[in-house]
Amino acid sequence: MAGRTVRVGGLPADLPPDRVADKLTIHFLRSRNGGGEIADVQVLAGSQACALITFEALEVAQRILKAKSHVLSIGGKKYPLEVTAHGAELSPDEVARSRRLLPRRPWQPRLAPRPA
Repeated sequence: MAGRTVRVGGLPADLPPDRVADKLTIHFLRSRNGGGEIADVQVLAGSQACALITFEALEVAQRILKAKSHVLSIGGKKYPLEVTAHGAELSPDEVARSRRLLPRRPWQPRLAPRPA
């Protein structure tokens, strides 16, 4: 179902991606923020770190986009978020590929290359 994914920018660069994902999940689950059930959260690392959040229902994504502002509060700091529509839904293959962009945690094994 198209339109259920939003792109979120303005993420704190000084926090690990898994903590940012947890905080985004909490923020966007709350009804007072226009949120609802979430299918997937991906934090994409890089110089312009962003997150792709896919909601279970199209209506939730539309409410999130209509909200005037979203501010993420972490440890007393406030981070204004930039929320925009994401152009394409991610297939399971794209999700698997994008997860390789995240930094590997020390306890995670490296993924073996797929046979050709």
